[in-house]
Order: sequence, then C-alpha cells, then structure tokens
Amino acid sequence: MITPRDQQDLMEIIADGVARGSKLELRGGGTKDQFGAPRTGIAVSLRRLSGIVDYDPGELVLTVRPGTPLVAVEAMLAAEGQMLAFEPWGAEGATIGGTVAAGIAGSRRVTAGSARDHLLGFTAVSGRAQTFIAGAKVVKNVTGYDLPKLLTGSWGRLGAMTEMTLKVLPRPQQTITMVARGVSLRTAYAAMARALGSNIDVSAAAHLRTGEVLLRVAGFAVSVEARCAALADLLANHCELRPLPCNEAAPMWRRAMSGDDLLGETRWDVHLPPRHAADLIEALEPQQIDWAMDWGGGRVWIALDREQGRVRGEAARLGGEARLAQAPPELRLRMPAFHPRHAGVATLEQRVRQAFDPAGVFATGRFREDVHADQLFA
Repeated sequence: MITPRDQQDLMEIIADGVARGSKLELRGGGTKDQFGAPRTGIAVSLRRLSGIVDYDPGELVLTVRPGTPLVAVEAMLAAEGQMLAFEPWGAEGATIGGTVAAGIAGSRRVTAGSARDHLLGFTAVSGRAQTFIAGAKVVKNVTGYDLPKLLTGSWGRLGAMTEMTLKVLPRPQQTITMVARGVSLRTAYAAMARALGSNIDVSAAAHLRTGEVLLRVAGFAVSVEARCAALADLLANHCELRPLPCNEAAPMWRRAMSGDDLLGETRWDVHLPPRHAADLIEALEPQQIDWAMDWGGGRVWIALDREQGRVRGEAARLGGEARLAQAPPELRLRMPAFHPRHAGVATLEQRVRQAFDPAGVFATGRFREDVHADQLFA
C-alpha cells in the first residue's frame, strides 16, 4: 500500500503509475474493500490527507480533506448543532472521502437528498496526474459542468479528491421515531406512502421484516409533538403508532439504511419504484430471504445464503436495479457489482472515464461490468 503525504505526493504516485502501466486503487478507510470483484491493483491510501480545511457554521459550509474519519466530521458538526444532510453511515474507520466517493446516503435521503446533492465543490487529481478544481465554496454556483455530481458515487474511477466542500444543515431540535408493530407488507407500504405524501413533513420511512414500520419526525419540539399526534390520527386506519425511545430506534434505523445485520452471506441493495417493493419481496420469499426496506420502499436490502440469480432479474422486471453489496469472493468474481447498463449508457460512461483517466490507471478490474474500460479506446 502507498500512502501519499499530500497532494503533490499523490500526483507523483499517479504519474509513476501511468508510466509503469500500473493499476492504482484509491482507498479511504478500507471499509468497502469487499465491494466489487477481487483485484490485485496497488492500493493508494488517502488517510494521511486528513483534517478540516475550513468550516463556517454561519454559512453552513464545510471544506475537509478526504481521509478525515467520518465520525470526526459528524462529531465536529454536532458540537455546532449541525449535521451532514444525507445521513451517511459506515463501518468503523470510514472516511468522509470514501463516503462521498461511494455515494453513501441513509434514511433521510428520501427527503433531504443524497451526497451528490450536497457536494458543492472539490479539488482532485485525475488519471492524467493533473490537479483540477470544480464547483465552489458557496451554495449558489451555476457555471460550468456539474462535476461534483459526477465524482460522487464514482468509486475513485475518475480521480482522487484531495479537498471537498460540503453543504451542511442545522441539526433538528428534536427527533421522534413513531413505530407501528406487526404490520403486513402491503399495509406498511400504504402507511409509508400516505405519511410521506402528507403535509406532516415526515423525514424518513422504513419497514423491517420483523413487522415494524418506522416514521421519523424532526424539527422544533412543539412542532414535532404536534405532527406526531397528527401522524397517529392520519394512519389510524392503517396501524397504531407509538413513540419509540431513541436507544431502540437507532439500531432499527441502522438496519433499514445499511442492511448490516441481515442474515445471509449475500446481500443485495435494490433500488426500485416504492410501489413495487412488496412485489419484489413476495417474489423472492421462496428463497428464504431476510430483508429491510428504506426510503418508503425505494430501497430494499435482500440477504440470502444461496444466490440463484433471481434478485437482479426480479428487480429489473419491476423497473428497478440491484447492486451486489456483499458476497463470497467467487460470486463477486463472476457477477457484476452494479446492475448491467444499457449499451448506450455503458459507452457514455467509458468515454467519460477515458476523459479523466486515458491510461486506465484507475481501471483495476474491481467492477467486472467495466471490463472494456480496462482497455480504454481513443
């Protein structure tokens, strides 16, 4: 593993990799190493590119280096009564850079948006070993191409971000989770859809295999209490809602947003129209799946022990796509991590990668669906 000390070090490492024909894999905390196919590229750790560059609580803007631990960023913001809007989650050791590069977003995404909606700008080093800057340290920036959205979720295949500027939000004065227990699939979807579509301003909605429906209400204390009472009345014909203590709510939300403790050696992250979430689960139940539903049904985690290739097929049939989030090495080697793209989209993605990385120094083979991008064409 190579660990650059600063941006100049990183540029020299990438330039040397291009000259030698090496494959370099950009790495944050290493918490997502098992995502994608096994590979043999040289790991380049960005952990030493760490620290806060600038933080202006009054302007709700944070500039930070990528190797900064996610927990440190969240703790600093919490001390100022603020938070990352997209509710990132990660294992111990996760970095802010890896979180943004992987496009991680939690249960609040359904109302607050994802990481790509809150990355204002960045400095990065491309596969040409050149520094480039995009966006700005202000919320209103409408000039040029929106490269922050392009690099968010790119998994280090376009360049290495060395600084990033994020929009942050005030932390709600009070947050209450309302829970209903023993709710069926169809009733749960109906309840979540009605809650999210109401004017009660529910910020997150999830449903667990164990029968719980979770609805989160946040804001000023007086408003939250009034809205929770209105929510219970609104859904009286669907389910009985009660407030859930924070210490009980936290692990349930964690399961819904990450699928971490689901039972099964293979775990899929399925995104689909919320109205089809119950259809997906019912179609896959004969395979003895474990599951958790987030984003009001827009995301469904599916875990199982024996993968027979049905998850991705059922997701596509219902207008969605399935990402292979966790699996044994032999399955990750033969099955693409991302849902297969249409030919036109795949070609466009390859051309974008070629523009940022003409020598293919970041094309490590991690993503098997990008096999043709390992030999980028002119």
